[in-house]
Amino acid sequence: MDHRNAGYDRLFGTETLSFGVGFPLTDARESRPPVAREMELASHAERVGFDALWARDVPLYWPRFGDAGQTFETWTWLSHVAAHTSDVALGTASAVLPLRHPLHVAKSAASIDRLSDGRLVLGVATGDRDPEFQAFGVDADERGELFRESVDVLRTVWREEFPELDSGWGTLDGSLDLVPKPTTETLPLLPTGYARQSVEWIGDHGDGWFFYHLPMNTLESYLDEWRSVAGEKPYAMAVRTELADDPKAEPEPLHLGYRAGSDWFADYFRTLDEMGVDHVLVSTPGDDPEAELTRFAEEVVERVR
Repeated sequence: MDHRNAGYDRLFGTETLSFGVGFPLTDARESRPPVAREMELASHAERVGFDALWARDVPLYWPRFGDAGQTFETWTWLSHVAAHTSDVALGTASAVLPLRHPLHVAKSAASIDRLSDGRLVLGVATGDRDPEFQAFGVDADERGELFRESVDVLRTVWREEFPELDSGWGTLDGSLDLVPKPTTETLPLLPTGYARQSVEWIGDHGDGWFFYHLPMNTLESYLDEWRSVAGEKPYAMAVRTELADDPKAEPEPLHLGYRAGSDWFADYFRTLDEMGVDHVLVSTPGDDPEAELTRFAEEVVERVR
């Protein structure tokens, strides 16, 4: 397949559920994470067996929303992460396409993909911080259409040399080309949530679907619908996870996830694997992030594989 780069294969190339973790690794609420420490933890996460490191795309800080992502600009950050890791997949969770010109996205993403030897996987979204749209002069009501057009531009300029294309973002008349091209014919795109599209559109135009934590019965129905329109294309999801000190602790619901013991989490992720989930983005909060990464890898990830 023309999108199967090294990062995509790391996440979806086996029959076993893969695990990723998101920045910032030091503190999920910290607006300016210590860069050197974040890189040490990124390298550590790779060593202990995590398959992906995910960076969020938060162009502007809105205190009412509650956090600033990992603060640093997404492409610059992932380039730095690529230089401090070897083979872990690098992901965006998720690039807000309506707020970025697709030619800038295409060049930045292809550059990181080349510099990392093909490790980039793109979660892509329409955005959910309303003041950002006014700041960028983008009509929030048009974000669904802008998203579709952006995906079309990205695919075209990655796949074709000196393309011709008319869109709401501009016109290419065949005299200009995008360089570098990615390591594969097109980079893998995972629409996040519904991205203001139908499931059928996501199945046709995405290389997988990235969704949020759902109750088990709801998740089962989503997976059934996804398989009916997308076949074997992968399904990824984010789950907030907090490991209790007691490995036998029963689950306590959290927003978009659970606090539970490692025994329960191992059973939970085995169930997700059996249901057909292909990748999970988890969290490892705590006062000692290196120890928490190690504990989650040893007590949960290794027991699921």
